[in-house]
Amino acid sequence: MSHPISAARTLVVKVGSSLVTAEGRGLDVEAIARLAAQVAALRALGKRCVLVSSGAIAAGLPRLGWTRRPRAMHELQAAAAVGQVGLVQCYESCFREHGIATAQVLLTHADHADRQRYLNARSTLRTLLRLGVIPVINENDTVATDEIKFGDNDRLGALVANLVEADALLILTDQAGLYDADPRKVATASLIREREASDPALEAIAGGTGSALARGGMLTKIRAAKHAARSGAHTVIASGHEPEVLLRLARGESVGTLLTARTAPITARKQWLADHLNVGGRLKLDAGAVKALSSGGKSLLPVGVTEVAGQFEPGEVVACDDPEGREIARGLVNYSAADARLIMRRASSEIEAILGYVGEPELIHRDNLVLL
Repeated sequence: MSHPISAARTLVVKVGSSLVTAEGRGLDVEAIARLAAQVAALRALGKRCVLVSSGAIAAGLPRLGWTRRPRAMHELQAAAAVGQVGLVQCYESCFREHGIATAQVLLTHADHADRQRYLNARSTLRTLLRLGVIPVINENDTVATDEIKFGDNDRLGALVANLVEADALLILTDQAGLYDADPRKVATASLIREREASDPALEAIAGGTGSALARGGMLTKIRAAKHAARSGAHTVIASGHEPEVLLRLARGESVGTLLTARTAPITARKQWLADHLNVGGRLKLDAGAVKALSSGGKSLLPVGVTEVAGQFEPGEVVACDDPEGREIARGLVNYSAADARLIMRRASSEIEAILGYVGEPELIHRDNLVLL
């Protein structure tokens, strides 16, 4: 059996800030050139590649004469605006040396949360790949706020893997991979070579935020791998400082930590639902409804809902929790929060008498619901 990464045809490569910036002194042009050369070589092997690159804010700091990352949102956005210009210009110049065109794509959570914008982004990325263009993707930090930020580009990488239906997500960082303990504190820490992405023990192992220039830590990478696995993509967490790391992975060499996807990919619509970052509200279900959803493949009926939290309108994504408060599913709700509170614990046949109208007999139809 071939190595899952060597067999991958579509790759999303996520590059951390510390790999493309020179310790706060601006862009590391030589590092970006080496990365471009590897991606060009992957292209020659018949693989399609998408780059998700951090570094705009870190690149903007020295251009503004700032020696440390600011805390104020408007200053972070200003640094991103200044730095993004240089970041994408550097990628464009390095890929041009290999006769490869690049495209800048800036995304926010809203592009993924809204179904139409999600489909538009998906169509654009697929078209770019078909044209042989390398998309260089970053979060749109210039307009992002606390509510709409992805929070880290590791998660963004997983969402992009979903968008382009990638076979693998390669997260390049300044660490060799995931260790069973913090190697900076425990001398006997061992590198984890392979695990299933869904292994619940991984989040307990992962540490906190690493570099001062980066937003994400190992925990965000573990969670990104878990999300990527939902769409059937394997994830590798490896050091971007390793010589020709991408080519070695493509040859099937074991580098870093491989987190495998064991389950079959779910449909694109349900991937979108599962990875929806902001839910409009929450529905608490009784044990009977949990069983009907989990093992019966049924729709969610109002009678199975015991509590409605939040304010949402029909068509928004809501989370479904079991009686203990654990999230078990997400779906597109057919009724507003106000109406859902009126019809919860009631039979579908009573909806019209209670509300004066009947939209759908289900609160969430099974076609619009995904189990987590």
